[in-house]
Amino acid sequence: MERKPAADATTATRPRPEQVTLAVVFQVRGGRLHVLLWQRGREPQRGFWALPGGYLDAGETLEASIRRHLAQKVDVRELSHLEQLETRSDPGRDPRAWQLATAYLGLVPSDLDPALPGDTAWQSVDALPPAAFDHGSIVLAGRERLRAKLSYTNAGFALAPADFTLSELRDVYAAALGHEVSTTNLQRVLLRRRLLEPTGGRREPGRSGGRPAAVYRFRSRKLEITDQFAVLRPPAPSNGR
Repeated sequence: MERKPAADATTATRPRPEQVTLAVVFQVRGGRLHVLLWQRGREPQRGFWALPGGYLDAGETLEASIRRHLAQKVDVRELSHLEQLETRSDPGRDPRAWQLATAYLGLVPSDLDPALPGDTAWQSVDALPPAAFDHGSIVLAGRERLRAKLSYTNAGFALAPADFTLSELRDVYAAALGHEVSTTNLQRVLLRRRLLEPTGGRREPGRSGGRPAAVYRFRSRKLEITDQFAVLRPPAPSNGR
């Protein structure tokens, strides 16, 4: 019978990192991309804004952990999508201890207004308040992941209302992508990929007048790769003519 090698004393006493989970939850609000943050009430970095999250419990999966922590800040039933984003392992990222942080990307449709505790708020990604630890850079990493997903998947379903006009959907995409989006081009791309279907309804025009607009919905509300090489680029700059 083969003998098990003796435990290395240096390995047995070597410090091990704590494991935490964090959530980058985005929603388009008022035409701008926002992220869910809470304000720290104690040191270190009291008063700075942090991503929801916390420690991994014994026997818990990473996704179960982040859903548990998120439930303390927002109704997780209102999340339309959740996926793992990245893991940070820099030993100096938190002054209290060596922590491995696994971040998740979450999305909430623009027509919902979840109830939040008093220390939590939606903050514009373009004007983030002072962020705790490395959470600001994690938010920006989440934004880049979202922008990529909007190009090659049907991820727009997770930010848009269940039913929408094409101009309403354009505004959601523009807020998330950070640049103007042509309604005509968006319609051509999404319909060519068969991502949208008409509901049969029409939206009456506002005060500015015009014709009633057709109402659409996404064919699927589960994430699907639709064109792995696609990129939704900003419009070309005008040559001034």
